[in-house]
Amino acid sequence: MFLSKKILKSTLKLNNFQRNMSLIKNKAYINGKWTSALNNETFNVLNPVDKSIIGSVPDMNCDDVNLAINSATEAFKTFSKTTAKERSDLLRSWYNLMVKNSEELANILTQENGKSLAESRAEIKYGNSFVEWFSEETRRINGEILQEPMRNRKLMILKQPIGPVALITPWNFPHAMITRKVGAAIAAGCTCVIKPSEDTPLTALALAKLAEDAGFPPGVMNFITTNLNNSPQIGKLLCEDKNIRAISFTGSTAVGKILYQQSASTMKRLSLELGGNAPFIVFESANIDLAVGGAMQCKFRNTGQTCVSANRFFVHNSRFDEFLQKFVDKISQDIKMGDGKKNNITHGPLIKQSQIDMIDHLVIDAINKGAKLHCGGKKLSDLGPLFYAPTVLTEVNRDMEIYHREIFGPVAVIHKFNDENDVLNEANSVNVGLAGYFYSEDLSQIFRVANKMEVGMIGANEGLISCAEAAFGGVKESGIGREGSKHGVDDFLDIKYLCIGNIKY
Repeated sequence: MFLSKKILKSTLKLNNFQRNMSLIKNKAYINGKWTSALNNETFNVLNPVDKSIIGSVPDMNCDDVNLAINSATEAFKTFSKTTAKERSDLLRSWYNLMVKNSEELANILTQENGKSLAESRAEIKYGNSFVEWFSEETRRINGEILQEPMRNRKLMILKQPIGPVALITPWNFPHAMITRKVGAAIAAGCTCVIKPSEDTPLTALALAKLAEDAGFPPGVMNFITTNLNNSPQIGKLLCEDKNIRAISFTGSTAVGKILYQQSASTMKRLSLELGGNAPFIVFESANIDLAVGGAMQCKFRNTGQTCVSANRFFVHNSRFDEFLQKFVDKISQDIKMGDGKKNNITHGPLIKQSQIDMIDHLVIDAINKGAKLHCGGKKLSDLGPLFYAPTVLTEVNRDMEIYHREIFGPVAVIHKFNDENDVLNEANSVNVGLAGYFYSEDLSQIFRVANKMEVGMIGANEGLISCAEAAFGGVKESGIGREGSKHGVDDFLDIKYLCIGNIKY
């Protein structure tokens, strides 16, 4: 009966919820209360379209985070004893509120991330689907009864929540990366300390407001905000605090390795979704129109700022000219850059100055060293300070910096190939393996290539592969663990073996 009154209360709130109530919050959320930083410091959140100030949020330090950890630790003592049905109802209430407020969530996301409203709406729907999924998956976290090796014994496997967990999320999908992690953690019975990116904290705080309205008990979800300067020490604290039993992080491989090292002292469970350098292969038998459509989806979504973006294009020599021409034409026809709030805009700016400077440097370096430019290749300063034109380069070689980098921007580098084994060797030559894509109408080749490609996720004749039902994650230095799917709760559960002996029948 722990949550019965809270669930009834949340249902009443849901029925009476005022949709004109703003979800933009200027405080963090700890132990069920909206709070400033202890030192009252704040930092501004900027709109990447024009770098205008949207609002400000608390710039918290380790003292604030310790309060959040203590809150999650205390709440876990009770929340870990809730039934699967109670947790399912809470997640469902949260999901229903997110659906009701999808348009406002999309507007907040567009303001602080810069992606178009169409893309923001798609992310909100995608992110909501994880909460819906885990509200159902909660009731399917089952143990096992084992066959005993001798009489008078019963052997069981129990699955129990691991404890309070820390969730560190990036700016490129500020809604979906939170819901994918939180949904799984809550389903397992864990309490959470959630640290969103300093670039996109407002979406996270809007989710906190809806979680509060959904009736989550104090301390179950704690949202902390901090600027970039405090992030390293806060990450270290979350890794080394003995009360935090698991870390789930999405971000760069370099930062993931640091968190991995820092978590060693407490033998913490880690779920790391790290960098990618996705190959996109177009074989001789491919449907070129289908391949071009897929390339548009997985290269330019969020202006190329996704970890599963196609980064290295390989097109069979016999189809190269056809693919290149159709791809460049499609870019010209379909992409319209600008302020994401405006009608008919498909793509927005890059997230910050360091991002556009890095992209511009890579392209200039490649062109200066002999790469051929087919479109783009420049900043679009008339649109705003962080816009970069969709760019296609060919004749790129190993002497160019862009050959070796995950680009994370609207730049496609296209190479020719002739032999299947050669292109697979090149596709697998990097130290990461998150996603990979290939196009072929040869069924045997589809199974052969899928078996040999060294990535955690593959799109065969498909450019958009992620969904709540599928396991998201990589191999090699692209991370540890899986998010989404029935496997998404695994990193938040301890397995306990129970042997009951000397049973008299």
